[in-house]
Amino acid sequence: MTHSNTLNFSVLDLASITQGGSASVSFRHTLDLARQAEKWGYRRFWMAEHHGMPGIASSATSVLIGHVAGGTSTIRVGSGGIMLPNHAPLVIAEQFGTLESLYPGRIDLGLGRAPGSDQAVSRVLRREHGGAGEDFPAMLAELRAYFQPDDAPSNGIVRAIPGEGLNVPIWLLGSSGFSAQLAAQLGLPFAFASHFAPDYLMPALELYRENFRPSAVLDKPCAMIGVNVTAADTEQEAKRLATSQQQAFLNMIRGRFAQLPPPVDSMDGLWTPYEEAALTRQFGFAVVGDKEQVRARLKGIIESTGADELIIASQIYDHDARLRSYELVAEVGRELQG
Repeated sequence: MTHSNTLNFSVLDLASITQGGSASVSFRHTLDLARQAEKWGYRRFWMAEHHGMPGIASSATSVLIGHVAGGTSTIRVGSGGIMLPNHAPLVIAEQFGTLESLYPGRIDLGLGRAPGSDQAVSRVLRREHGGAGEDFPAMLAELRAYFQPDDAPSNGIVRAIPGEGLNVPIWLLGSSGFSAQLAAQLGLPFAFASHFAPDYLMPALELYRENFRPSAVLDKPCAMIGVNVTAADTEQEAKRLATSQQQAFLNMIRGRFAQLPPPVDSMDGLWTPYEEAALTRQFGFAVVGDKEQVRARLKGIIESTGADELIIASQIYDHDARLRSYELVAEVGRELQG
C-alpha cells in the first residue's frame, strides 16, 4: 500500500436499529446504502463492532462485511473496527482471509482495542483475558504474522488458512494517543474517531505524524478522520434530522441504551443545561446543514487537519433522508476533490 495524495471520502455505518425497526430492516438499509455509496463514488464502506446495544446491529461485523461485499462490486468493505482484544487473532486472520479470498482486493481490516460496549459485555467476551487492551500490540503482531507467506509449511507453526500470504490492509483505529503512537511506529495507516472524541484529534494526528516510520506498507503518514455529518436540502431540515443522534447520545449519558429515536422539532425541554453543554462539546466536530454549509465546514476540517480521508458517520432515523445526506456529501466530495 502506498500513500495517495487523493482525498477520499468513505462511509462508516453503524447498522442503526431505529425505533420500531429490527436488525433485519437495518441490514437491508445497510446494503442499500452501500450500493448507493458505491454508485456515488465513496472509497470504502466500513462497519463497527458493538455489542449489547439495542440501537446497533453490527455485532457480528465480519458476517455483515461479507453480506455487504457480496451485494456490491467495487467499493472497499471493511471494519471500522474489529475490537481485536475481543477475539483470538487467529480467528480474525481466518475470517478476513476468507473475506479477502471471496472478494479479492476489496477488504479492509480496521482494528481497535476497546471492548465495543460496557464492562459487563467486555467480561463476557474476553473471559480470562480481561484487561483493557494492554496486550493489543502483541495481539496485533500475532495477527499480522498470520497473513505472512509461510515459507516452511512443515515447521509446526499455527497457520491461518485462508489468510496466509494474503494482502489485507490493516488500519489502526483510535480515540487517544495509544494507537496513534503504535501506528506511527509500525508505519501503518491511522484512523481517528473524531466523530466521538473530537478533543483528542489534533494531538493524536500530531503524535502520529511526528513519530511516523516508513514501512513496507506506507512511505509516509496516512490519516483518516471520522466526521458526523447530517446534510439535507435545507439547514432547518438538517438540524431536525440531527436530533435523532442527539437524543441517542442523551440516552447513553443517562445510562440508557435504546434504539435510534425519530427526530424532534426541538430539543428544548428534553435535556438539562448541563446535558446540553455536554452534547454541544461532544458534537463540536459534527457537521449539520445544507450542501453549502456542509461544503464550507468539511473544507475547513480538511484544511485544518490535513486529513487524507474523511469517513462519514450519519445516524439519521429515516432511511431516505440518510441516503440524501450521503448523496449531498458525495457531491461535496467531488467538488472538493476537483
